[in-house]
Amino acid sequence: MQEKTTAELFNALKRDPDVEEFLANNQQEFSKPFHEYLTQLLADKHLTKKFLYTEMNCEPAHIYHIFNGTKKPSRERLAAIARAMNLNLDETQYLLRYGGFGILYPRNPWDAVVISATEHNLTVAEMNELLRQLGELPIFTEE
Repeated sequence: MQEKTTAELFNALKRDPDVEEFLANNQQEFSKPFHEYLTQLLADKHLTKKFLYTEMNCEPAHIYHIFNGTKKPSRERLAAIARAMNLNLDETQYLLRYGGFGILYPRNPWDAVVISATEHNLTVAEMNELLRQLGELPIFTEE
């Protein structure tokens, strides 16, 4: 469980000349690996991997690889996971940042569609259809 603020960690790191000691003393403050965060989020939302791959219309193995950490999802696939998990916009933006991607930006047409789909609670399939209708690339699906 994280107890220190990011500012406190920065200050401790600046003060402590021994980075090895800093790392050892602050182990509980570090972020979980991405696949562990996703697994925790799935549990928090009371969802299953089966629900995700069904909702996303993708191969089960793809979801399993993402959740066991052997495959890094693309930004687009993370947007689909966020919609399948019914994440709100703040949760979606956090998921994208945690996954190492930029947040959704309303001046980018593809991002604007995903933002709108999130705000209007569209399913992954509905979001894909809206992307297609508006001339944007849909999230890859194995249809």
